[in-house]
Amino acid sequence: MTFVYRENIQGARPDLLEKYGPVFRRIAKGAVERERKRELPHEQIRWLKEAGFAAVRVPREQGGDGGSIVDLTALLIALGEADSNIPQALRGHVVFAEDRIFADPGAARDIWLKRFTNGEIAGNAWTEIGGIGLWQTGTTVKKEGDIFRLDGRKFYTTGSIFADWIDVLARREDGVDVLALVRADAEGVTVSDDWDGFGQKTTGSGEAVFQSVSVEPENILLFEERVPYQHALYQLVLLAALSGIGRAIVSDTSEQVRNRTRVYSTGTGPTDRQDPQIQQVVGQLAGFSYATEAATLRAAAAVQRAFDAKAGGSDAVKAATEAAHVEVYSAQIVVTEFTQRAASLLFNALSASAARDSHALDRHWRNARTISSHNPVINKERIIGDWHVNGTIPPINWSIGVPDAANTNAGDT
Repeated sequence: MTFVYRENIQGARPDLLEKYGPVFRRIAKGAVERERKRELPHEQIRWLKEAGFAAVRVPREQGGDGGSIVDLTALLIALGEADSNIPQALRGHVVFAEDRIFADPGAARDIWLKRFTNGEIAGNAWTEIGGIGLWQTGTTVKKEGDIFRLDGRKFYTTGSIFADWIDVLARREDGVDVLALVRADAEGVTVSDDWDGFGQKTTGSGEAVFQSVSVEPENILLFEERVPYQHALYQLVLLAALSGIGRAIVSDTSEQVRNRTRVYSTGTGPTDRQDPQIQQVVGQLAGFSYATEAATLRAAAAVQRAFDAKAGGSDAVKAATEAAHVEVYSAQIVVTEFTQRAASLLFNALSASAARDSHALDRHWRNARTISSHNPVINKERIIGDWHVNGTIPPINWSIGVPDAANTNAGDT
């Protein structure tokens, strides 16, 4: 793949594109080989950390870039064009960092912001598989003297294998859901690269086991106090990754058509690049990409408004958060369909040689299909339809597991 760094990503500050664009181009150079060989991008994520990417949203007065959610989303789209696995691998960090940025000013917040400006990132460990009930978690934190002990087993621990910290959803002895923040290299923490999906193979989305892991009291945070628009932001990161795939589809297909010398006798032009039908296919791909990017950035602006609403008090935040979920879910419907369609349609512009493993063009469909399987779009279509028809507020939190009417509130990403 030849990564085309295009500065027409609307919304991102030019200085941020200038700062991180070279890193994205560097990441893109080995993306196809990493995909084919299933090589985890440890080095590439280290480049991002060294460049300051962990602190894009941290205010400038705290040492970060002071970027908006729209800025960050635009950067994630460009990064997703380079390698769609990496935005998803950073998904847990994006949301945890947002939680700390949204938190009230104070020493506890400052400690985390300093960690982000030092390049430290957080991974995600929320979801459990098997027979766990809806709104339940088998992971526990128990008081032991002056500390807590964390025990449990998680899957889909996206990004944790690259992280300095892991954000773990657990339940206290009194039944309260909390987030336990533990060092990824702490004694008793084991993170495995055992994700066996057919797409997004290098996100580090495998298993994490926590065995009597020591947690300091200041690193136990109440789930109910989490940044209210977190689930909209979790989905927004996936939309950015999908939009990045859409951009890569246009770049890859254009390059293949541009460089092809053989033609079919049944074609309609002297070369593929001059064939009107093939040009039409590429134009359609570009249109899909334009729509997905625009929808994603519009949704990002809605999430930014939820952040900005904090100045207006809790009622303002609640209203803006509900509106953000409507926008993100609506965007998910468009971005999911268009990116998957483009990932299949691209082959109409190419010949059988494009199916060769060395080109790895199948990665676009596999990766798009895998990303789209997180929180199924059919649910979002119904939710948005219900909102338009009946004014039903979209759910802010949700769960996955075995149905159990006795269970109470927690969350799943």
